[in-house]
Amino acid sequence: MGLFRRVARARLAGRVVRRLRQAGIPDARYHAAGFEVRFTLPGDAEPTILPLTPLLGRDRRELGEFLAGLVRTGKVPDDWATAAPMLRPVLRGGAPGAPLQRPALPFLSEFVVVDLPDTIAYVTPAQLAAWEVTAERVFDTARANLSGAVLHGAPASRPVVVRFVDDGNSYWTSHLLLPGWLDRLAGQVGGRPVAFAPERGTLLVTADGSELLPALFAQAEEIYARSSRSLTPMAYVSGLDGCPIPYPAPPGHPLHHAVSRAERILAVEEYNRQAAELPDAAQLALTGSDEDGWRTRALWVRDAPVLLPAADEVQLGDRVVPWADLDLTPVPQLSPARWRATSWPAAG
Repeated sequence: MGLFRRVARARLAGRVVRRLRQAGIPDARYHAAGFEVRFTLPGDAEPTILPLTPLLGRDRRELGEFLAGLVRTGKVPDDWATAAPMLRPVLRGGAPGAPLQRPALPFLSEFVVVDLPDTIAYVTPAQLAAWEVTAERVFDTARANLSGAVLHGAPASRPVVVRFVDDGNSYWTSHLLLPGWLDRLAGQVGGRPVAFAPERGTLLVTADGSELLPALFAQAEEIYARSSRSLTPMAYVSGLDGCPIPYPAPPGHPLHHAVSRAERILAVEEYNRQAAELPDAAQLALTGSDEDGWRTRALWVRDAPVLLPAADEVQLGDRVVPWADLDLTPVPQLSPARWRATSWPAAG
């Protein structure tokens, strides 16, 4: 990203945060990684997320009018009947605060948001009591609100890539959560569908075995790396129950190295996102190559207690040891999971 673009984005974020604080919202904070502002409206328990990309190019008057309207209208409904049609499921690696969530895929969870006119707000466990509903009902209702759209037209006569681009209301990447939905695209892509969701607004689907599939791994990784709303560089297919699973590519499979690299890139990103807010958490790095295989390496920089991520190996000062060789204790209630290590093992 160029210097002038970074400066413009930072200035816009600063103006939005100042306007919100002047409007009586003191917890407004800018999150550069997602190019978004997060805040809690008065009377709400749930954090609200305001994407800033749609606000680029607005003048000060337009921006002020928009934010004034948001403060007036961006409140989560107090009653279930009003809130239910506004719920949507979303896939995320992490989310602000302590929202309602359940595991969906490696390093990704399913959350529920309230789709407000100009922003979204995550549903929290505390909101369930106010609505007098169960978590299961909230998740089921959110999924039922997706369109479940099916592509129409003649089956593909040659390998194709179907690209779904979100218009802000479609929630295409969330459709992966609907059991059986991905399988229904088989006719349009010419075979067993393989899906990529590199960023929140983009879903790419092609057929397993297609000559287009290897290039999609590289394309998905590029989108994932460049996007301020990155989601996952991994590929997914439907499992036996119709729910998505990571694309299987064991050693010897033509795409084994591509799949292995994507899995580890996602692990590195999500663990390092967690480490930025978790004391004593070790960073994770990607190492290796297509020829030698891709590995993750936890970086234990000094001989002191540390929270280690799951990794292939651990760097202890100037030496590297297999992660499995360490004496570790799992730490409860962390996602992604970490293990506590107290002192470096003696050099062998």
